[in-house]
Amino acid sequence: MSRAATQTSAGRRPLEAEPLEPARLGREERRDAILDAADALLAAGDVDAVSMESVAERAGVSRPLVYKHFANRGELLAALYEREAGLLHAELAADVEAADTVEEMFRALIHGALRAQASRGATLAALRSAGLRSRASREEQRRRDRTTLRYFGRRAVRQFGLDERRARAGVAILLGAIETVLAQWRRRPTREHAALLEDTYVALVVGGIEELAKRKGADPG
Repeated sequence: MSRAATQTSAGRRPLEAEPLEPARLGREERRDAILDAADALLAAGDVDAVSMESVAERAGVSRPLVYKHFANRGELLAALYEREAGLLHAELAADVEAADTVEEMFRALIHGALRAQASRGATLAALRSAGLRSRASREEQRRRDRTTLRYFGRRAVRQFGLDERRARAGVAILLGAIETVLAQWRRRPTREHAALLEDTYVALVVGGIEELAKRKGADPG
């Protein structure tokens, strides 16, 4: 939160004796504060707990100010989903880009996905189940998925000598399996289970890609 700057000069009374007004938040800061309030309400209850009135009260602002940033509750919650999904994508992308090998890339991705499932999974699931993904957010997710597939595919081609078509097919299947891993974790959401699922997934990834590399000379037609 912003803190007011303070100054003293000769002959003035002690600073703490002077009433100061807090600095005004900028538009984007205020918007984020409203989304933070909606996120906190969602985490404490469910989607139904989030209303324009409850968000205004939680954020410590007037209801008209909330409406100044968001036309209605649906737009506010859709913006919250887009922000959370964007933050998650940025975190996972940074982890993957820091990896040196394809195995490390997949491990970074599944580790981050399991971590996010534990910390943000309930929030994103609640927003998805309420049908609050806009057409724009769905298209953005498809774009991200295509970018991820190309990135992993190129690295598999470079490291294992796979042809591009086989690499993309294999990578698409392996990336798609992440949802199955997350579903398994939700059935038993513990650290030990997450570690088991991560190691199992990575073992299947490595074995699968190595097997594809052995078959690279055989054209499936």
